[in-house]
Amino acid sequence: MGVQGTVPEKILLAAPRGYCAGVDRAVQTVERALERHGAPVYVRKEIVHNKHVVEQLRARGAVFVESESEVPPGATVVFSAHGVAPSVPANAASRGLRTIDATCPLVTKVHREALKFAADGYTIVLIGHAGHEEVEGTMGEAPEHIVLIEDEAGVDALEVSDPSRVAYISQTTLSVDETRSIIERLRERFPAIVGPRTDDICYATTNRQAAVKQLAQRSDLVLVIGSRNSSNSNRLVEVAREHGAESHLIDNESQVQEAWLAGKRVVGITSGASAPEDLVQRLVGFFRERGVEDVCELEVVQEDVRFMLPKAIRSPLTASRS
Repeated sequence: MGVQGTVPEKILLAAPRGYCAGVDRAVQTVERALERHGAPVYVRKEIVHNKHVVEQLRARGAVFVESESEVPPGATVVFSAHGVAPSVPANAASRGLRTIDATCPLVTKVHREALKFAADGYTIVLIGHAGHEEVEGTMGEAPEHIVLIEDEAGVDALEVSDPSRVAYISQTTLSVDETRSIIERLRERFPAIVGPRTDDICYATTNRQAAVKQLAQRSDLVLVIGSRNSSNSNRLVEVAREHGAESHLIDNESQVQEAWLAGKRVVGITSGASAPEDLVQRLVGFFRERGVEDVCELEVVQEDVRFMLPKAIRSPLTASRS
């Protein structure tokens, strides 16, 4: 890829973008665990769905494993931001592991809803993507009560034992608009359906999608920084395309393709909730090197959400940072 070629007139940066409070907390949790316990600290699954973050933590001594069963007895294991089924901490305890739970508090909220609806005898419809770690963790709370649906066709095919006792919950990183349509379809089929008191799709997913809608309307091309397995990053690409802009998901600036830039006057940039800001700045630098001088931010919502670090990792010495 040559440094010259097409030079856009303007770069627009979506705000908010990048790290959400849950990801920031999870990454800090692993860093703090390494400081306190020394390497290796084991992490079950990817702490957050971003290759760059995982590689940086691996370089510092984090060891990523698929299952807590791979962790040596007595070692420290961190559970990822996506949450785990109750069988996971139980298995960890039986192996004598020291556990630190970095599950996002907003995912924990969905787990609690699942338990409450299950205790009240509801069939629970979980809106989400099959195979996603968050979905697997939530379903593990009450597997005999939960059915997973991914789209409106899933609603139409749904059979429940008692249509008057149906509840819904959702994965936190879905498309806001698509999920709204699925919930409307559920209400049509099951008029008595109940849901959570507040939306399960998290504030960060909602805000980043709102920002990318505005960005897409002002840009010819929207580049989303995020990893392939990041649900919220993939949704940002879809939302940008639905609102009229060509859009691509990239891990970093090296993946920008020359053909994408042909004839593009305004390039919008955003990043998924697990993508660090330095990747955005590297992409901005890539365009500045080509001669783009006009770089500005499009602020759609202000965010000031912070979560405390898990209790197991907080200490009086470092309380000021948590």
